[in-house]
Amino acid sequence: MPGSVSSLVEFDREWSGRGRLLLAGADEAGRGCWAGPVVAAAVILPDGWCPEGLDDSKALTARQRESYFELIQASALSWGACAVSSVEIDRTNILRASLRAMSRSVARLSPACDLLLVDGLQVPDVPCRAEAVVKGDATSAAIAAASVIAKVLRDRVMAAWDRHYPAYGFASHKGYGAAAHRQALDRVGPCPLHRFSYKPIAELDQGNLF
Repeated sequence: MPGSVSSLVEFDREWSGRGRLLLAGADEAGRGCWAGPVVAAAVILPDGWCPEGLDDSKALTARQRESYFELIQASALSWGACAVSSVEIDRTNILRASLRAMSRSVARLSPACDLLLVDGLQVPDVPCRAEAVVKGDATSAAIAAASVIAKVLRDRVMAAWDRHYPAYGFASHKGYGAAAHRQALDRVGPCPLHRFSYKPIAELDQGNLF
């Protein structure tokens, strides 16, 4: 169950000392995808601000995410986002790529944050105190806001890539392992956007590349 608006705000205010610290939330989108970048975002919200119904982006519809995206952009004190490509994911690994995307997102905050709350179990390398919050996207207003920003931006990236690689249906499944995605891979093989370090792609017949 998602937290209420008051509980999301109260969670952040407890961490920020009732607004004495500039608190940012960070989250990523696309870790489990077979294709495309991982996208992270960091957001600093005004103390006590949270729109009604804000939640983990995965619990919202696409229309709701777009609506919250506009609200967050208009109201945030600061936000930053960064995409790390599938090439870099393959060269390192998805955890390192995700943390790198978060670090770069935090670096784009202006003003900078005093404290960073990160969804998950590990924190990126940042020049401030950082704390990992399990299921933070459902308990922290700032992390929930970051999850929405990251998800919307990544969905837009994949919709744009769909025009370059229309055989895969990226606009609909966004690079996740949907049945239609698997069928396209079986039919035409992977494209340069795919993550070749991921087992479903690595197991494909390499003679079908490109």
